[in-house]
Amino acid sequence: MTAAASLKTWYWWHKWTSLICTVFLLVICITGLPLVFHEEIEHWLEEGKPYAVVEEGTPRVPVDQLMALARGQYPNEVLEYVYFDEDHPTVYIGMSPSHTGDPKQQHYMRFDAHTAELLHDAPTLHEEQFSFMGLMLALHVDLFTGLPGQLFLGFMGLLFVIALVSGVVLYGPFMKKLNFGTVRKDRSRRLKWLDLHNLLGIVLLGWMMVVGITGVINELSRPLFAIWQGTDLVELTAAYRDAEPPAQLASADAALRATAEAVPGHRIISFSHPGNMFATPHHYMVWTHGDTPFTSHLIIPVLVDAATAEVTAVARPPWYLTMLALSQPLHFGDYGGMPLKILWALLDLLTIVVLVSGLYLWLARRKATDARVARLMQAHQHADLALAKSAHARSSDPLGSGASGGRS
Repeated sequence: MTAAASLKTWYWWHKWTSLICTVFLLVICITGLPLVFHEEIEHWLEEGKPYAVVEEGTPRVPVDQLMALARGQYPNEVLEYVYFDEDHPTVYIGMSPSHTGDPKQQHYMRFDAHTAELLHDAPTLHEEQFSFMGLMLALHVDLFTGLPGQLFLGFMGLLFVIALVSGVVLYGPFMKKLNFGTVRKDRSRRLKWLDLHNLLGIVLLGWMMVVGITGVINELSRPLFAIWQGTDLVELTAAYRDAEPPAQLASADAALRATAEAVPGHRIISFSHPGNMFATPHHYMVWTHGDTPFTSHLIIPVLVDAATAEVTAVARPPWYLTMLALSQPLHFGDYGGMPLKILWALLDLLTIVVLVSGLYLWLARRKATDARVARLMQAHQHADLALAKSAHARSSDPLGSGASGGRS
């Protein structure tokens, strides 16, 4: 393949991968802006009462007591999970009509960890998805269509990565006659935007590749977790395969103490109740992470027998779940505090400029092409009209110009 043919092929890939994914990437980038600051926005918009300010060292209420209060509020529902807020002394307890029902019917209650006061009783996930942050998250993750939407947006992210790679291949040949950073402001508007598009694209390349690849990985979270549940987790719980679920559950506090002893140096984030889709019918699934900057993003699940509160397995995650855990903070930039979040937001805004300028360049090029075609057609029409007039003139003068000249 010649160099010209190779460039033409790369241009074809860049053009069509960019065109197909641009609109969806704009949705992802725009909704990603508030999601970068989701913790701050959620706490700002959080409804309900504030937690009590207590003296340092005040003991927390036992988790079993909080669970009993939650069941008392909804005696006909089942408990799904308990989540511990690491930044505030609050505990979230999720409830739903059934473990096997529609997950969107789940809802949570937020309790004060020191006083056990119910601070907020949230609506169901179905209702909550129409809140501002719910809308942003749904549009960013699955376009309100669940797993099919996640896989579709994951494919759009893959096209974005291909567009970036093809753009890098094209950058050198197309920009070799210009100094780096040149924006030809004195030329046409299209050339000015082309230079700006190329400049921002190459400057943001590394960040866009990281966000694009981690975005694709994040969209595969449900299938990857399902693979883990169907392989490693099945092996870890093989002894319980034919056993009946326990009629009486052990203390959740005892399960948490056993977990802390099994994985010293780890912090407990939450636990899924037996029967929940992220646990098993026989176990509390306790989710922990390390306490160092790196290990704080690595989730280690611990299986605790729901009948005896004994740890049966520390489920070290496989490589693909580790990859998923590390990709999430990289995607949203929430591992370096507020300065990194602000940087991520600025880079997101510049990426929006790259996407919009690419769309503009395609439309402008298409408009210019249409104008050239129209001029060409008009020229052909004028030529055809001239030929028709000439033919008409000859037909109306059967002797021809030579005979006329002879008469004169």
